[in-house]
Amino acid sequence: MSISGIDDVERLRRINQALISRVERSMDQQGNAFSLFQTAINLEGRVRQHTEELRGALRRLEQSNIDLVAAKENAERANFSKTRFLAAASHDVLQPLNAAHLSVSALSELQTTIEGKQLVAQVERALETMDDLLRTLLDISKLDAGVVRAEIGDVALQPLFQSLESDFSPVAAQRGLDLRFLPTDAVIRTDRSMFRRILQNVISNALRYTEQGGVLVGARRRGNRVLVNVVDTGTGIPPDQYEAVYEEFHRGANALEGDRAGMGAGLGLGLSIVRRLVNALSHEISFTSRLGRGTVFRVLATASTMPYHNGRADAPPAPPRGYGLYGTRVLVVENDQSVREAMAALLSRWSCQVKVASNRNGALGCLDDGWRPDLIIADQHLDHGDLGSQTIRHLRIKAARSIPALLVTADPSGMLASEARRSGIELMHKPVKPAELRALMAHLLA
Repeated sequence: MSISGIDDVERLRRINQALISRVERSMDQQGNAFSLFQTAINLEGRVRQHTEELRGALRRLEQSNIDLVAAKENAERANFSKTRFLAAASHDVLQPLNAAHLSVSALSELQTTIEGKQLVAQVERALETMDDLLRTLLDISKLDAGVVRAEIGDVALQPLFQSLESDFSPVAAQRGLDLRFLPTDAVIRTDRSMFRRILQNVISNALRYTEQGGVLVGARRRGNRVLVNVVDTGTGIPPDQYEAVYEEFHRGANALEGDRAGMGAGLGLGLSIVRRLVNALSHEISFTSRLGRGTVFRVLATASTMPYHNGRADAPPAPPRGYGLYGTRVLVVENDQSVREAMAALLSRWSCQVKVASNRNGALGCLDDGWRPDLIIADQHLDHGDLGSQTIRHLRIKAARSIPALLVTADPSGMLASEARRSGIELMHKPVKPAELRALMAHLLA
């Protein structure tokens, strides 16, 4: 169409506007395509950057896992080394003390004068103090090192109370104190030996700081837990010493003298052990005290759902029927010469027939001539890497009968205690107290 044919200016304007709009739309479409292209390039760059960051994070996480595994292995090796060191320390430190105990006991029976007996008694008291100190320090070291593992089970408190009453009643009676344990049917979730040690130390402390009146021990339920109270009428604890009572070697200013208390000198370690044991068992301990009126210690433990039945298997064993050891044939298997000689001398003083050996082959050789022991006393760690528990088993096989056996050792491991129970072997830890040894021998032979 020619321009001359168009006579409508408005029409020309509309045509021009339409052409301009079409051109603008075309340019916008091209611009949008270019923007999309740029956006795609930017997104690809960001994806690549985040991918690299993720790969770096994964590499760092993998290295952290490797470091954690290495740290765990190092910690396990360190714990194993601590366990072995403490076991070796227990054995090496207590071994000579055990020999001294046995030798002094044999020496005391040779004394005929009052002066000689008094000197021997002084040496025995010094050895007892040294024994208590070394054992407690080793216990603290083992608890701090984390090598003590609690064996949690259902523990009835009544048999435990009866056992503690049997132990402490003579001490209380000697001092004119009233010691009472209230009957209870409570059963708690705890480690029996560790919880007994807690109560033993708290009761011992209560008696030591009480001059008149007495000590009362009882238990009561509190929801799903059991509260054990140890109440004394002693001297009380000053408020400024509340935190210090759990510190090592702390002895209260109101402590009675050892001989006057009739319990020997305290070491100031009893409650320090108690706090560590309570923490290891996840129990709680607290106390309230009034000067001149007394103290109440409270131990809170989780209650068991198992009901208590009187006459349980964990009731304390009946006392031995007699102490006659005359003519008893005893085989002593011990690798330490001083301990072996001291033990043989002590048993001979008790009129026993003794044979000794330092390892399994030597012990088995003692049976070659038909001689059969009535009782075996063995250390756990013998010469040539032999173990006392295995040696006892071989001796029983050769003798064709289950010979009563006693494992006397400084090895504190729970595994050894479990193995001894399974094998029907009594366990006694060094240093041995001769009176306890004689009583246990009589019990095994009865």
